[in-house]
Amino acid sequence: MFWKSKRETVKSLEEMTRRRSQWRDVMGRLFRNKTGFVGLCICAILIILVVFAPVFTSYNPLKQSVPERFLYPSSEHIFGTDDFGRDLWARILYGGRISLLIAFIAVIISTVGAIILGSCAGYFGGAVDQIITRVMDVMMSIPGLLLAIAISSALGAGLVNTALAIAIPGIAPGARIIRSTVMSIKDCEYVEAAKASGSKNFRLIMIHIIPNCIAPLIVNATLSIGGNIMAISGLSFIGLGVQAPTPEWGAILSTGKTYLRDFWPLVFFPALFIMLTILGFNLFGDALRDALDPRLKD
Repeated sequence: MFWKSKRETVKSLEEMTRRRSQWRDVMGRLFRNKTGFVGLCICAILIILVVFAPVFTSYNPLKQSVPERFLYPSSEHIFGTDDFGRDLWARILYGGRISLLIAFIAVIISTVGAIILGSCAGYFGGAVDQIITRVMDVMMSIPGLLLAIAISSALGAGLVNTALAIAIPGIAPGARIIRSTVMSIKDCEYVEAAKASGSKNFRLIMIHIIPNCIAPLIVNATLSIGGNIMAISGLSFIGLGVQAPTPEWGAILSTGKTYLRDFWPLVFFPALFIMLTILGFNLFGDALRDALDPRLKD
């Protein structure tokens, strides 16, 4: 019994050392990727701006000043003001908080749902796999944004409802990734050894299988953030997402379309931030995917 425990300890230490070495290699490949580094810098700058918004602006994003309506960019108002005289730079920064918060919450919800459904389908197989797979096929047959619009219409507007509307369509793609990964590793020797030692299904999935799905989960989550930002902005643009006067990029863009011919800053700046956010997370996600599995680069 003692020698068996000792052998298991040695194997665990060897596995930990191997994983640390792998992650060092991944980080090295990631930071050598120039486009990925550019994407990481864009994401980092945007996150710093929105998280520390009070440091970068002294204006209240909700405070109206009708005499200062439609001011063009100047030293006093970097991005100008909107149709109610509110500082556009402040509304962009605070609106970014809302957009990124909803995007991250949606990613967390969809990732948890994907882990539960994908691991159950891949591990148990049979009828469980068939039912979950058919449900995922139905969900993926509907365009994600269209499904989000339908869910948002049913639930109503608001931060939480918008996050749910964005998260639910993202569960199926993630679940398929987890399912395929689980199916490829559930018959590995270390899983069979854990079964032979008496480990229950839940422990097997949580301790031995899901940790080996971390890499595809991270890549999928990173790439999903850009799509979530687009979907959030789209819902707010058509009035189903964040409601006025709360600042949000899509809502600001929706207001700006009315004045597009006469006042371009109200459309240009929120659109620019949406574009940069999507670009940054997509570049970083692609680089992360290549770093985790260099074979995919070709």
